[in-house]
Amino acid sequence: MQFRAFGKHGFDVSEIGFGAWAIGGSWGPQSEDDSVAALHKALDLGVNFIDTAAGYGGGKSERIIGSVLSGRGDSGTFVATKTPPSPGNWPPSPYDIAEERYSEAYLRQNVEERLECLGSSKIDLLQLHTWTRAWNRNPTPFQHLRKLQQEGKVGLIGVSTPEHDQNSVIDLMRGGFIDAVQVIYNIFEQEPAAELLDVAGETGTGIIVRVAFDEGVLTGKFTEETVFAPDDFRNGYFAGDRLGRAVKRAEAVRETLNGTGYTMAQAALKFALSHPAVSTVIPGMRNAAQAEANCGVSDLPALSEELLKELHKHNWRRAFWYGGK
Repeated sequence: MQFRAFGKHGFDVSEIGFGAWAIGGSWGPQSEDDSVAALHKALDLGVNFIDTAAGYGGGKSERIIGSVLSGRGDSGTFVATKTPPSPGNWPPSPYDIAEERYSEAYLRQNVEERLECLGSSKIDLLQLHTWTRAWNRNPTPFQHLRKLQQEGKVGLIGVSTPEHDQNSVIDLMRGGFIDAVQVIYNIFEQEPAAELLDVAGETGTGIIVRVAFDEGVLTGKFTEETVFAPDDFRNGYFAGDRLGRAVKRAEAVRETLNGTGYTMAQAALKFALSHPAVSTVIPGMRNAAQAEANCGVSDLPALSEELLKELHKHNWRRAFWYGGK
């Protein structure tokens, strides 16, 4: 396992982290035994960064993580979790008010819930689980989180980008409001390379890459006939003609990779790691085999500049699925 600096914050994290959404649910049937085995395998292979959220099974993911880490006596693993806005529009509307969706009282209560679920006295990184550009002029929620930071309940403070407007957090980085950003960056979604990643490098902001596999299609394992379980969120993500369009795009990526020695999954993770501002990539790991496969990518050679240039051609301006082909 290779390690990278987490922005300017003085510590290193495994460049492959553990994405813990699926072990909380929403991705179809999931055995808790498999979830526990996946965590143990990843930790055994050098993973020291885990990302979870309140919304991943209503705290289930956090509880599994807390139990595994406690059982191992593991104090060296960095755990990031997320607090969603209070009930309302998702993503937040431009007309929503930050103080209503992320009030100090609400954040304090939610942080206490996160601590209880994780079985911890401090959250290493607390991320707001979505944002809106409308709040940038008066980002008071981060002032509330700084208070919790001063009280020792929160370590670093971050935000998970809204899917439709990831660049909305650039002003937050430049203004010093946040320590870390979780962003979507993959072979299809390359917009962060235009500015966000460079600003992160300039400001020393830790960067966590999510959705490196574009919810699985960039592993090459889906076909146009793939059917997801009824409770799998990908039923909505790939609704209508979206799955067919994505599969065709993924097959074009496969052709680019022919003869390179990389599988599609390996290339997807290496692509996400190709920008120097990226601290860690957090693929989902649902069982020990997935953990072993994903962690093993860290020690593979980096993608060549020539191959990266070819993969850049797969940039897909789908504007979160609206319009285009």
